[in-house]
Amino acid sequence: MKYKIQISKNVIDKIGRHALNTYPDECCGIVTQNKTDQAVHECTNIQNRLHAEDPALHQRDARTAYAIDRKEAEKIFSDAKAGGAEVIAFYHSHTDHDAYFSETDKEVQTILGEPEFPDALHIVISVKDGKLDHIKSFLWDGDKLDFIPADDL
Repeated sequence: MKYKIQISKNVIDKIGRHALNTYPDECCGIVTQNKTDQAVHECTNIQNRLHAEDPALHQRDARTAYAIDRKEAEKIFSDAKAGGAEVIAFYHSHTDHDAYFSETDKEVQTILGEPEFPDALHIVISVKDGKLDHIKSFLWDGDKLDFIPADDL
């Protein structure tokens, strides 16, 4: 890992509001940063659409899974790069469950076993009964080839 990521309180508050506003579905998004500011990009969770189109392939709906449309993500990535910013974090919520990094989360965030953004923080927000419960963050460990709690670094 090249650096320790510091997420501002303002960003954490915005992510928390996004999680509450989408409950009981999971929320998802991307955080970018330029030299002075961090920005939250709330993404649309397309999991319900995927589930409706092919329930055999996408067995879970948005209450227990999330998917960001690749075109939406690519636009955020390219706009950030064009504006001199970089992707510093991804986030999603777990509804009525604890904040942990699941095997499914790992599959979503890796391509051929490696993350596209290996230095990005991964934030998971637990929302239980419509209230924020807790937040945990995870970083990629290239030696372990897995995401580990950021506190373990």
